[in-house]
Amino acid sequence: MSDDSYTEITSESWWDRIKNALGGALLGLILFLAAFPLLFWNEGRAVDRAKTLEEGASTVISIDAKQVEAVNEGKLVHLSDQARSDETLTDAMFGVVAANVINLRRVVMMYQWEEQQRSETQEKLGGGTETVTTYTHTETWSSDLFDSSTFKQPEGHRNPTSMPFSSNAFHAEKVTVGAFSLSVSLVNQLDKSQRLPMTAETFEQVPEEFRDKLHIHDGYYYMGQDATRPQIGDLRISFEVVRPAVVSIVAKQVGSSLASYTTQVGGEIELFEYGTVTAEDMFKHEVAFNTMLTWILRLVGFIVMFIGLNFIFGVLRTLAAVLPFLADIVGFVGALVSFVIAATLSLITIAIAWIFYRPLLGIMLLAIAGGLLYFLKFARKPQEPAAVPETSG
Repeated sequence: MSDDSYTEITSESWWDRIKNALGGALLGLILFLAAFPLLFWNEGRAVDRAKTLEEGASTVISIDAKQVEAVNEGKLVHLSDQARSDETLTDAMFGVVAANVINLRRVVMMYQWEEQQRSETQEKLGGGTETVTTYTHTETWSSDLFDSSTFKQPEGHRNPTSMPFSSNAFHAEKVTVGAFSLSVSLVNQLDKSQRLPMTAETFEQVPEEFRDKLHIHDGYYYMGQDATRPQIGDLRISFEVVRPAVVSIVAKQVGSSLASYTTQVGGEIELFEYGTVTAEDMFKHEVAFNTMLTWILRLVGFIVMFIGLNFIFGVLRTLAAVLPFLADIVGFVGALVSFVIAATLSLITIAIAWIFYRPLLGIMLLAIAGGLLYFLKFARKPQEPAAVPETSG
């Protein structure tokens, strides 16, 4: 694997930077405004999901996966057993046959040039900038085709314009857990794949039109002269399978099938985990995931708002860039102000959302907060000295 690099130096005037900063400010305003509905929606999503899981945990029943009982029709059920398929999946192009697997996947990777870039910008006196961009070209394996015509320096880094073969996946039409068949969405969660090594025996099944172009190396098919010294355009063709595995599922029983369950509060439940997991633990895991997702989206909302404000304050930084040290000061102050404003408005938006989605709890929290503020104000109020009675003499 080798690489080389190419360096380009570009300049931008202060006036051009101001125009770009104004465009960035418009984008920043859009990001700033978009953060509010994102934060508000996330709180509603979290509450709705929590109510859905609470209802599901109280109504789910554990059943024997090997028996389909009519009494459980339409109910939310929990079961554990081996997910399996009796089908034989075939990749006819290469004659690969895999029996009793859930998924067969062909992975095609090409050895090709990849261009990456790294830029360093320095501000100059007067507000202009000088940017040094380094383009690095590396030979690498990838299942994606890199279009070398878009490279900054395509000369000497030409990739083939297409792949002779493409990746593909073959799925079992029916996957069962005990006596129940799974929905497509549940089958798609069976994603623990294992490598399917190619051997001399499997190579005999490759159609003759391809056989003279391929050879076996380290368990995969190789198209090229020497697998230890790959050249641009060489291919590696490997295969993966998803084999039967023990899983646990919480879903709705529909005849002998399992599908998504709709709760009375309107949420959907269709839980999946590898291994034998109790219904109680599955719901605990989902509650924990909902909490984690809620905090992640809160952070995302705050970051979107912070970036938007940074773009807006970036106009001031650019105006001050006639003196680079002054631009650094304005930029630091702008980032600090952006952080404080974004944090404050994010918390206010989240609080308003809680009042909207959970009024009693939201009002209670505001009452507690108000009480604390009043207490702090009262505690800081200086005590008046007690009056000293006058004595007659």
